[in-house]
Amino acid sequence: MASETGEIVLSTQELRAVTGCAAESAEEVLEVFEDAHPGDSRPRDAVDAAWTFARGGERGKALRDTAWAAQRAARDAGATAAGHAARAAMAAASAAYLHPLADAHQVKHILGAAAHAARAAELVAGDDRGVGAQHVERARRRATPVVVDVLRRYPAAPPGGGRVGELLRDLDEALRSSPGPVPDVPAEHS
Repeated sequence: MASETGEIVLSTQELRAVTGCAAESAEEVLEVFEDAHPGDSRPRDAVDAAWTFARGGERGKALRDTAWAAQRAARDAGATAAGHAARAAMAAASAAYLHPLADAHQVKHILGAAAHAARAAELVAGDDRGVGAQHVERARRRATPVVVDVLRRYPAAPPGGGRVGELLRDLDEALRSSPGPVPDVPAEHS
């Protein structure tokens, strides 16, 4: 729902739902980063902070700091599967900072972790797009009705962004075209 000023109204519970969904996507590929960079806990710290917020923790400096640290880990890892796994972790922690503006780029806060996780999985599988499509489908089934409702308040995902952008738009389109609520998939971390 939009306010009279055009801002999208978001509750803390909705932000927690979006962040939890993003954390679950990032967690699926966390080992990809950890196997390539043992001893570098920055992406795991970001996912842990995202879970903490999703479960009722504060949206504060620690969450923001872990997102920035995961972004630096991604930059250090480059355009590799590990880099995309770290970007998924960064996106999970930054999901808590979804802006209430009707801007298509905000969709990246909602679905960016899933898109980067799908790309990491593709790269691990030798750039197999079928693996990415499987990850997108899992993310679609994981999205709770609350997450889908939040997504539908924003414009469709923006063009561009290379393969990650394609995966983001595939997931965005799948969730928007779902008739009514998407069934819940039991989460390991509820």
